[in-house]
Amino acid sequence: MKNKVKIGTCGFRTSKDDYFQLLSTVEIQHTFYQPPQIATLERWRKESPPEFEFTLKAWQLITHAAKSPTYKRLKKKLSEIEQQEAGYFKPTAIVKEAWDATLACAKALKAKTILFQCPASFKPTRENIANLENFFSSINREKFNFCWEPRGDWNEKIVKDICKNLDLWHTVDPFLKKTETPEKCYFRLHGRNGWRYKYEESELEELATLLPKNRISYIFFNNIEMTEDALKFQEIVDEYSSR
Repeated sequence: MKNKVKIGTCGFRTSKDDYFQLLSTVEIQHTFYQPPQIATLERWRKESPPEFEFTLKAWQLITHAAKSPTYKRLKKKLSEIEQQEAGYFKPTAIVKEAWDATLACAKALKAKTILFQCPASFKPTRENIANLENFFSSINREKFNFCWEPRGDWNEKIVKDICKNLDLWHTVDPFLKKTETPEKCYFRLHGRNGWRYKYEESELEELATLLPKNRISYIFFNNIEMTEDALKFQEIVDEYSSR
């Protein structure tokens, strides 16, 4: 179980050198807001241990409309047409460009897994679902694991069917929502009462019981004590694997 459970944080909360010594994986956030230079990502890969794993968030131009407040951190200047055509997996040139950039980042990091995080404004309309299906059916998937984090009011059956048909990992905070792909777990823990939350040991033990046996799982903490909680959870997983 130990080697199949990838535990880390959403972004680096310590220096990279320290982080590489502590945890086995990290979820890169920069690629969501504004992808770094490929040379920068290649350097991160080179500096990390061979067995260390990077996952990354797909560029927001794929998933989020230009009106999203997250675009404040976007350095790329968008034309009026690009602003209208960005996000929501639309079959547009700007979404394709964003996917090409995301794919290049994933290859530079030698990542295996890419997260597509959607805003609550991406609702289960026919148009959105059609765009989602067209996107994942048309892009070059290669051998990547694709994880999808829908937010807002999505019916469980719709999510389950989409994940099954498009081979997606349903990404959730497991203390807030049940995953519809229990054999393919990608968990993101944001704190039960907000970012300042610290997880109790009993909660982390409960979390360990939610993971499938003998399958790869990803668990990323995104709370104020994310590094400490990730390390504590690593101890619990190690203890479980030795039983």
